[in-house]
Amino acid sequence: MDYRSNVTYITFDGYVEVHRYRYLYFVFMFTVYMLIISSNVTLVSIIIIHKNLHEPMYIFIAALLINSVLFSTAIYPKLLVDFLSVKQIISYPACLFQWFSYYWLGGSDFLLLSIMAYDRYVSICNPLKYTTIMQKTTVNIFLFFAWILPGCLSSVVTILSAMAEICSFHLKGILCNSTVLTLNCVRSRILNVYSLFLLVILVILPVLFILFTYSRILVVSYRCRGVRRRAAQTCLPHLLVLINFSCFTVYDVLLAELDRDPPKIVGLIMALQVVIYHPLFNPIIYGLKMRRIHDHLKKLFCRMG
Repeated sequence: MDYRSNVTYITFDGYVEVHRYRYLYFVFMFTVYMLIISSNVTLVSIIIIHKNLHEPMYIFIAALLINSVLFSTAIYPKLLVDFLSVKQIISYPACLFQWFSYYWLGGSDFLLLSIMAYDRYVSICNPLKYTTIMQKTTVNIFLFFAWILPGCLSSVVTILSAMAEICSFHLKGILCNSTVLTLNCVRSRILNVYSLFLLVILVILPVLFILFTYSRILVVSYRCRGVRRRAAQTCLPHLLVLINFSCFTVYDVLLAELDRDPPKIVGLIMALQVVIYHPLFNPIIYGLKMRRIHDHLKKLFCRMG
């Protein structure tokens, strides 16, 4: 612990040979950060500019891409600073804010993916009612719900953690995620119960809803050959993103619950995968698999060439 104006500082212990490879780490992560920002912002701009993309599905994709930008901005600047610093430290309030951003945007992603699954379900299984159900007001309510609910729920965990006494000042990782709970002197029962409630509301229920809607789409696609191709083109990217994000979420949850600490190099690799793959995976999948977005991207690159 370090006292500077009565502020508690936490030391990151998850870096491997950072003093030896600091410039390599920095150049690599800075390049990835620029790729994440440029690719996500490009796709969001394409969706905003072109009117034929002003449909619920593409609006929800844009929201998911915006979350990737916000998530990366909450993580990468601090990582880049740490790579060039003598000590890899963070103030406890800043750590809690990073943790809040991590779970707020993660929960928002799961809700957006469940909303997108519902949008595909209505479009494929009830096409005649689609325009009636998915009106502009409905889309705005869904977006508000997907951003505000996780933020409110995650803020409660952050407040409870801020009130808890901490006895450890070394975090076994390179960012503030679920491992923040290991800093507490005693794991609060209220915090444990509420964290489980949060996991159910923001992860388990959305995933079950997504699986249910896609199973219904699969049944309809099997019965009607005319919608198979359409279902595959629009649903496959969402499923790939869901699988990718769910795997890292499971890892993050287990990280806080398992008593055994993984080797430092394994922890570093997994942490880097969390902050690299998901924000970079989304624009690649949607840019390549969504036909309309892909067509606009090709036209953009042709003009640039």
